Amino acid sequence: MLNCDLSSLDEKHICPHCEQELACCNAPPFHIGDGLGWGSEFMFICLNDKCSLYVNGWKHIEEQFGHISSYRYMLLPGEKKGTPMMVGSSDAFKGCEVDPEAVKSQNERYKREKEAIAQLDTCIEQQNLQPILTLILDEAAEKAARKRACEILCKVNDLSCVDPIRNHEFNDCSIEQLANLSISKLLSENFKKECPYCAEIIKSQAKICRHCDNEL
Repeated sequence: MLNCDLSSLDEKHICPHCEQELACCNAPPFHIGDGLGWGSEFMFICLNDKCSLYVNGWKHIEEQFGHISSYRYMLLPGEKKGTPMMVGSSDAFKGCEVDPEAVKSQNERYKREKEAIAQLDTCIEQQNLQPILTLILDEAAEKAARKRACEILCKVNDLSCVDPIRNHEFNDCSIEQLANLSISKLLSENFKKECPYCAEIIKSQAKICRHCDNEL
């Protein structure tokens, strides 16, 4: 879903058999007719159990083909006319409905991740912290990319990374450990430390914190 064109998620379609709005659903991985895909990662389907096509389809298929199935009206994105799709139960496609806003949000996250990965090679030269932070703080990003971001964090030499990383709740303990090790190294190389009382960054040789006045 992440690589597809999401413009059709905003399409609105009406079932010609019951005049109910079609639901946007994930498309099955294979086309039952040719074994190939549908050409789209999602499709619009009528999930109304009172739709005449669906209600009458049970009897029609049993009489014509001798097995228990029915039809739901289906339409592919970008098309104006749909077609009946055979379904084997009343639950078919009901667990495959797509939340357009959630998909769009996920797609934006994916784009930011890929852009950040592409910029890692130039981060040190350009002293650009943002792509590094984007990857370290993105729990859904590729683990290898997050590890690499942690490894080059010190080379950018920007202490503004400390607060965002310290305040982030990591799901991956290994990434959290790498990030914290990089911060410790970064602070040491800049002759800095974190106050144990207020967590502000101060000189490593300080005896009294300039922010909270506590003795160290």
